[in-house]
Amino acid sequence: QVHLVESGGGLVQAGGSLTLSCVAAGQNMYAMAWFRQAPGKEREFVASILWKGIFADYSDSVKGRFTISRGSAMDTAYLQMNTLTPEDTAVYYCNADLTARIRPTRPGAYWGQGTQVTVPE
Repeated sequence: QVHLVESGGGLVQAGGSLTLSCVAAGQNMYAMAWFRQAPGKEREFVASILWKGIFADYSDSVKGRFTISRGSAMDTAYLQMNTLTPEDTAVYYCNADLTARIRPTRPGAYWGQGTQVTVPE
């Protein structure tokens, strides 16, 4: 059983920054990603990355503001979020897969429980 644990969410003023972390509890994950779900909306893709930090992919809404990265141990991923806006308010979910690349319309097999990010108006 793979457990993903997210941390780093919180409340931040517009224009501010946050860094989210996800740990896969000792499992070397081939691909890791972040999705988010805002109130009343469907879950959407944010960013994905393969092991060793290659092939980072971003949604258009966060490109240039967010950076996804992997830790030196292949069980960790980070999401550096800059220039946050109220539209970024959502629960952010870590997603991971042991063998397959994660696509916007094809999430990985494992999900974390989510961490709330709030950017007030």
